[in-house]
Amino acid sequence: MNHADAATPIHMPDEFTLLDATAQAELVRRGEITPLELVEAAIARLERVNPQLNALASVDFDLARKRAAECATTGPFAGVPTVIKDLMPYPGHATAFGTRMFAGQKSPAGSPYTEALDAAGLIVLGKSATSEFGLLGTTETLSNGATRNPWDVSRSPGGSSGGAVAAVAAGMVPVAHASDGGGSIRGPSSFTGLFGFKPSRGRTVSNGMPTDMPTTRLIAEHCVSRSVRDSYHWLVATERKDRKDTLPSLSDLKASQRKRLRIGAYRPDCFGVAPSADAEAALEKAISLCQLLGHDVIEVKGPAIDTRSTGEAFFTLTGYGIGQLLNQLRHMLGGNFNPDLFEPYTLELARRAESVSPQSLTRLVEALHLAERDADASLTHIDVLLSPTVAMPAFPLGLHGPNQASAEADAFISKLAGYTVVASLAGWPAMSIPLYRAPNGLPIGCHFAAAKDRDDLLFSLALQLEEAAPWFADLIALPEVTACRRS
Repeated sequence: MNHADAATPIHMPDEFTLLDATAQAELVRRGEITPLELVEAAIARLERVNPQLNALASVDFDLARKRAAECATTGPFAGVPTVIKDLMPYPGHATAFGTRMFAGQKSPAGSPYTEALDAAGLIVLGKSATSEFGLLGTTETLSNGATRNPWDVSRSPGGSSGGAVAAVAAGMVPVAHASDGGGSIRGPSSFTGLFGFKPSRGRTVSNGMPTDMPTTRLIAEHCVSRSVRDSYHWLVATERKDRKDTLPSLSDLKASQRKRLRIGAYRPDCFGVAPSADAEAALEKAISLCQLLGHDVIEVKGPAIDTRSTGEAFFTLTGYGIGQLLNQLRHMLGGNFNPDLFEPYTLELARRAESVSPQSLTRLVEALHLAERDADASLTHIDVLLSPTVAMPAFPLGLHGPNQASAEADAFISKLAGYTVVASLAGWPAMSIPLYRAPNGLPIGCHFAAAKDRDDLLFSLALQLEEAAPWFADLIALPEVTACRRS
């Protein structure tokens, strides 16, 4: 591990640092600890560690303490501290969407999704850093600066959930909210050695986004965690209760592990780009482990989608949505509207979509539906698709960001999402699992995807992999925690 640029340890971690959210909540339910004590310990960790990483966009510790003093000591995450990605409004906390335009503005209301998190017992300490409107694959904003990867602070944790993964990988909180529209949970999880799950389309309660926005259907809300069970409990807490196929119990998922799966492994991404040597080595380890568990692993071609028309639709529809937002703000603020408060890439995306006609919108949306159909064909004869999560380990900070030429930014986003975007287009459940560490110590995840609504199948497989190759105890990245673990 390269920690040459990290600050030297100041304090040893507290007694909760190496506990996952499920274990912390169990202590609360048994009366061995109070929510306020968990929150105070987390605040101390944040104050000690966040200056090294810049993982947080804003905090409100007084609001967290107030909720801790009042919250019930029941629920799957009773009293557990967490952070919410700065793209989701949460009552009382600032929501800046990663932009200078909204810096410091507090949200008056949340959504059914945040209400579900409250009901689960989670306590929000603040908002995690994200790229502006979640557009870029790195968390380096003009508003908040660069968020650093705990495994090597000269590198990016990815984006747009960069702050969330940095906070969990460094042990600041045991679990954190994240969102994914093309790989923004799974890619950053790969870069920071976390378990990152994207649920099936339509499984979770509403996040409050307008349903008529073309790209809303691509976005999934969930979390990043160190343990599979934390991710499972988060999804149970946030899934729609009107579904007939709600997730089975953990014991039922473990019982289903006896099923022998047909796993299709592929190497080049949907653009035909081969993975790096490190990502290839991670894939080989995952293949061997799946075979050891008794599953059939066969070499297949990756999902065949029209990347040109799909890429045009993805970027243009994203720009169209941003343009709609900017127009609303311009109308509301009049002469106070200042476009210079937005990043160049954001403005360029909106400009490129200015001439989109209703007919063009229909064609672009149809391209997304065609990609979903073509992707589904790749699962006809297999249960799970296996590939690298990202074609490379975490990249250095300063190479990509809001001032990068838009064509270069588009190309880099496509490179980051070459494996993950297919599941977003198709609405599949998918996950990045931290099974490999490169020779330089950087973690690299492997990506597993299944047919829509087969979240249960992936969780069952994840539990098997976690038991066969435990990664949890080795997932706190900062040197002070590493020293404690080895002592």
